[in-house]
Amino acid sequence: MANQTKEMRAVYAETLVELGATNRNIVLLEADLMKATGTGPFQAAYPERAFNVGVAEANMVGVAAGLSAGGKIPFAATFGCFASRRAFDQFFVSCAYARLNVKLVGTDPGVSAAFNGGTHMPFEDLALMRAVPGIAVLEPSDAASLRGLVSAAAERRGSVYIRLHRKAVPDLYPAGEKFEIGKAKLLREGKDVALVALGALMVGEALKAAELLAKDGVSASVIDALSLKPLDAELVLREARRCGKFVTVENHQASGGLGSAVAELLAETGAARLARVGVRDEFGEVGTQDYLMERFGLTASHIAAAAKAL
Repeated sequence: MANQTKEMRAVYAETLVELGATNRNIVLLEADLMKATGTGPFQAAYPERAFNVGVAEANMVGVAAGLSAGGKIPFAATFGCFASRRAFDQFFVSCAYARLNVKLVGTDPGVSAAFNGGTHMPFEDLALMRAVPGIAVLEPSDAASLRGLVSAAAERRGSVYIRLHRKAVPDLYPAGEKFEIGKAKLLREGKDVALVALGALMVGEALKAAELLAKDGVSASVIDALSLKPLDAELVLREARRCGKFVTVENHQASGGLGSAVAELLAETGAARLARVGVRDEFGEVGTQDYLMERFGLTASHIAAAAKAL
């Protein structure tokens, strides 16, 4: 696993610039956060296709809906707390209910909001978006998966919510790896317990947890979920039946997101016992990312403990 020095937001912008070169329908919307999202290169390349609506996130989503109705493919980005909580009704009604083609991007998910604190720390965005009928909900885990899933979102007809970690993260996949909406990746194969993680922070922690477990003689599979909705039920059930024990790992409330999606699947099939690692019905707070990971029980040691408890 090589180190990734390029920020995820830079990869997001580069991918949109590349897609925009061959698809003139791709347009960009920002709510006065272009510097934070890193999408200046798209504006420089295609100034007539980049729109800053100001600090008006709900309006941005409404404008995106109008552009989609006119045949465009809008990528609209803001902090995840605003993309989900503030603009939820506009996205639900104007985009998803209207069967439009809007790609909503929520940045700084969960504890990655760090010093922006509890008001800006979305621990509930996945629960909200997962409840919207017909949309896809995605969270890339590295640069290659971000490129692949943004490209897949652009090609998919229908609204999409993408959780975007802005900072640099380690590479998990080689350049050119193929990604599909609704398909997870098995990163490590084990026989005693399966760990399924979502997102740039938590997949890395799950892999570290697998190493900790191996030292204690516990063999753990690690799955990178990538797509919360649709969930890769085939891979999840295969590993659940093979291992008999399952741990979900997410930078989000333990309820409503990945933990709930997997719990529902396992309850309907009786395939495995389940533990969930996530935030336990709390609001966010100010702190460094490392402190917050420990504070909310999201580290590799917490994951390993949950697996051992099964």
